[in-house]
Amino acid sequence: MMSRLLKLLTPLLALAALHSAPAQAAVSVQYYNRDSQIHIWEAWCGGSRYSVRFDANASGTTTIPGEGPCRVKTPHGEVRLGQGAHIEIKDGKIRIQ
Repeated sequence: MMSRLLKLLTPLLALAALHSAPAQAAVSVQYYNRDSQIHIWEAWCGGSRYSVRFDANASGTTTIPGEGPCRVKTPHGEVRLGQGAHIEIKDGKIRIQ
């Protein structure tokens, strides 16, 4: 009787455990860096600090861990970036497209 009860409850308990697990949040940003240098700037997302890298003379997507929107600190000030943002970097400045 107990074995049968465990067989019935095991899938339900596994489903409940998966449902209650915290979701991994991240902010993906598409960028085009027109500068001939790599930029590595600090970013704050969901109360945590991260480093974000933008490769030189390149376009791509970078992912910042944490819940958005994120704040990215550049030498020219802070910029808020949300999920799916499209940005262009020129002369060390971020411009949202």
